[in-house]
Order: sequence, then C-alpha cells, then structure tokens
Amino acid sequence: MRIRALTAAVALLTTLTLSLAGGAAAAPAHGSAHGSDGGRFDRPSAGFAPAGTVLRPGSPGDAGLDAAPIDAFEQQMAGWEDPSAGAGYLFPGATTLMAHDGVVVERSAGGFAVKYADTTTELPPDQWIPARTDTIYDLASLSKLFTSIVAMQQLAAGRIALDTPVAHYLPEFATNGKGDITIRELLTHTSGFDADPVPSLWQGYPDIASREKAILDAKPINPPGTTYLYSDLNMLSMQLVLEEVTGKPLDTLVREGITAPLHLTDTGYNPPASKLPRIAATEYQTSPDRGMVRGQVHDENAWALGGVAGHAGVFSTVDDLAVLAQTILNGGTYRGHRILSGDSVRLMEENFNQAFPGDSHGLGFELDQIWYMGGLSGPQTLGHTGFTGTSLVIDPQSRSFVILLSNRVHPTRNTPSTNPPRRAIGEAMSQAMRVSAPGGGPLWYSGQGGGTTSTLTTGPLTASAPVDVDFSTFVNTESTDLLTVEDSTDGGATWQALPLTVTGEGAPPGTPTSLSGQAVRAWWHVHASVPQQAGAFRIRWRYTTDPVYEGRGVDLAHLSVTSGHPVPGSGDLTATGGWKFLPDGR
Repeated sequence: MRIRALTAAVALLTTLTLSLAGGAAAAPAHGSAHGSDGGRFDRPSAGFAPAGTVLRPGSPGDAGLDAAPIDAFEQQMAGWEDPSAGAGYLFPGATTLMAHDGVVVERSAGGFAVKYADTTTELPPDQWIPARTDTIYDLASLSKLFTSIVAMQQLAAGRIALDTPVAHYLPEFATNGKGDITIRELLTHTSGFDADPVPSLWQGYPDIASREKAILDAKPINPPGTTYLYSDLNMLSMQLVLEEVTGKPLDTLVREGITAPLHLTDTGYNPPASKLPRIAATEYQTSPDRGMVRGQVHDENAWALGGVAGHAGVFSTVDDLAVLAQTILNGGTYRGHRILSGDSVRLMEENFNQAFPGDSHGLGFELDQIWYMGGLSGPQTLGHTGFTGTSLVIDPQSRSFVILLSNRVHPTRNTPSTNPPRRAIGEAMSQAMRVSAPGGGPLWYSGQGGGTTSTLTTGPLTASAPVDVDFSTFVNTESTDLLTVEDSTDGGATWQALPLTVTGEGAPPGTPTSLSGQAVRAWWHVHASVPQQAGAFRIRWRYTTDPVYEGRGVDLAHLSVTSGHPVPGSGDLTATGGWKFLPDGR
C-alpha cells in the first residue's frame, strides 16, 4: 500500500533543496553517561571498553538509546513463545538480555522452562515452570567459546602454539592422515574434519576411553586448511590437547580459568541437583532412551563423555554470560580479574578465514554472521549459536552485546528455526542506537523487514540544464539489500537507475548504481547526475530488501537537487513503505 507520508517544500532557486519539514513526531532526545556519542551507531568505538566497566541496570534512555525498537522486540518474543501463533511458535520459553556501554537495558523472560511430559503430552498446567530471568539453560555449542577461551589462556602461557601440529601434543592424533592439522585449524574449523563423529560416540563405543580414542582416530574428509566445515570434532580434539598439556580435565580448566575468577556462579558442566528447579528442560529422547532431559547435557556425544566435552555441556544464565561478554569488551578483564590478555582478545576478533569468504572466524568465535547477528553484524562482531536455541553476539564497535537463551528443543528438536529471534534481538539493539546526520539536521530512515520495497519520490521537476542529485547516507544492510537512486521521465511509469559517485570511509569505488553493506559504519556523500530533460522528470530513492536477512537499515540526510539554472516547477516528496521522517534526527 502506498502511503503519502510527508510533503517537502521545493525551493524554486538555483539550488533545489528538499527541506524535510513535516508533521512526524520528533525522535527522543538521547544522553549518555559516557559522553555525547553514547548510543551512536555511526561513530564506532575503537579499542576496548574501559577496563573498569561494570554492568549495571538501566533504562534504554540511560544508555542513550531509543526504547521503541527494544519494546517492539519484546512484543515479538511474546509471539514466538505463544503456541496459538501456529507456525510462529518457536520455543516454550526464553530469556533475553541486551546491554550497551555497560548498561543492561533489557532483561526479560517469557514462556515456560518446563511444559511437556514427552514429545506429545503437556504436563498439567499446575506443573508448568515459567521461564525466569535467572533460568539456567543448556548452552549447547556456546560451550565451544569456553573451550576456546581456555585454549587462548594456554596459548598465552606458551603450552600450545597456533601453527604447531596437534600431533605434537597428542602423537596418536597423527593416525589417518592428521599429522599436519594445527591448533589454529581446530579453532577456525578448517581442519578437514566431517561435521560430527561417525558413528556417534554414544552409539559406537562402550566407554569414555574408547570414545576418546575414536576422536583421536577420526579420519578427515578434506585436506587440512583447504575447506571451512563447522565440526564438533575440532573442539573435541581441542579438549584432549588442553587436558594433555595441563594435566587437568576441561571442567576444572573452565572453573579455574573462567567461572571462578569472574564469579559466574551458575555456569559450568553437570549442574548440581540443587539447581534443578531453575534449569530449563530440553528434549524428550528415546534414542538414547533418556526420557525428558533436564539438568543433563542435551548433546548425546557430550553426554557419552560424562557431560564434559569441548563442543557442548556448559549450562549458564543470561547474567553470567553478560559478565563474560563484558569481559571480552573490556579486553579480557572484569572487576579487576583478568582472564585474557588484550592480545588474546584481539586474536579472537581477527578473521583467520579470509580464504573462505562468508565463513569469517576468529580463534573460537564466529565473526560477521548476519544470519544470526542481524544489524549488529560487522567484521569485528563476535558470536556463536547453540543447537538448543541459544546465541551470543558481541559488537566491540558499539560496545554492545545481546543474549538469547531458549529451550527450543523442548520437547522435540523438530521445531522451526530460532534464527528470526536471534536476528531480531541484534536488529533491535542496532536500531535503538542513534544515527545522526553529518552536521545535524533531519533524517529519513527505513529499517524495513525482508522482502519489501520503500520509495521516497519527488514530485514533477523541470530543468533547463543537467541536474545534480546530492545526499548523505548511512547504509547498514545485507549485500543484497540495496539502496538505489532513480529518475523517471514518464510520470513514474518506468525508472532508470543513476550511476553514483560515493565518497567517505570505505565507499565503494567506481560508479555503482546501488549501495549496500555492513563492513563500514560511516556516512557517505553520494552524487548523481541527471541528463538534461526535455520535459518533467522525477527522482526517487528506492530501498529494497530480499526475503532473507536484514541489517540495521538505511538513513538519508541533506537531500538536494541542483542545476545551473533556476528549476521551474515543484512537487511533493512522497514516502511509501518503511521510510520514516525524523525531523530532529535520531
């Protein structure tokens, strides 16, 4: 549906400036305890947050954020937790947390941590256990981050080296052509391993000793360093290395090196029975015959290893994970307790997989994955997901992080993807942060959803000389979500894209006909030329998204159309779709 949003006054002068005056509500004022740029998404921070940054509760306004996107996200979450939503029902319960500049601006829970007796039968309603903000969840593959942090600690201590073959530490690992696989390749999933052990550890072997031998004997399916393939075998192998070089089991290394110094009291493997009332249930399993799994690791291979595994097994809460995330933003320290050096954190943020575009990876952490990071995605953004319905995204450039913990496998793993809420929480945080026009002034903004088109169109214009179109734009979109500037000489029946000249940090070279991207958070100045027209013409800005992923969106400022001679005629600036006018910026 086309919506006539706002009218623009078009000055009949040599410079035809689209003065964006109208009746839209002003954007909220922002402030921050950390200076005038608090909450600015278009002014990315460099380096680590101050080492003394400690998490504290606050409102979005306290952190210089707009509360509206965060409120909208919480309404979305309520729908995803509602069985009456049909196909939109994603999980029985979930807990979320969002933080910016050390301020926890969102922390909420909804739905149920325990609801089902088996795969088809609900418990009596009086036995349902609501999800809480302190509910403990099985993190699934978020556990790999704990293994990776321990690996970084041993790297800093000199007990392992990135480019040393794994077989140097575990000679028996060299079997089946694995002699050249390095520590670096385990941590970046470029070792050549298949995705999972075949056969599964719980199916093919009688005890833990034989299961560990199966990890050592695993045969790669690709030569090391030639392919990116996400594999649990990488972190299972890393676990054996760490245990060998330290002489300690992985759960002890995680406790001594991470959870104890950071006081993460609800984080660890094999949680005690005393915490069961706060633990979310996962899947009802019949093969293996475990019944409703609750308080034990969901992953069958981790369960077969006694609940302590390099790839899975850690349980935690949003509060504990928030401390870990802030520790990384702080450069490895929290409340005076250092668990990582600054150099180690930088290695986790460095993309070691540049040979595999789209599979950016630091040491242990995934980087720049828009499919679940949404609007927070960028070259430095760290994160990971977990099969049980968990995700953590840390954005150093905005000093923000978001956490989603759910029990989406309760009571069965045959559920829709959890990626929409994973992206939505990142998009909400990115859209809550301000973007301000260079030099100030009003904005047009669209953060529209997938599979939609928004247009911003002038009325009919005439000119006796070639016309220049100039504007500033902040573009944070998936590479296939495009901003285009077009002209029409037939009243809008057909449109032609204009070649663009773009300047600014990270601007695309040449004369592209569309703009996109999340790699650079910077304003660009854009110029286009319209040939002299015999009659009336129109200009429009068109933003189109594909059905898959979205970034933060597009901002436009200082829109102007100029010519060397007075421009007779005038017209309205008409918005359709997602464009919103922000007279005081945002």
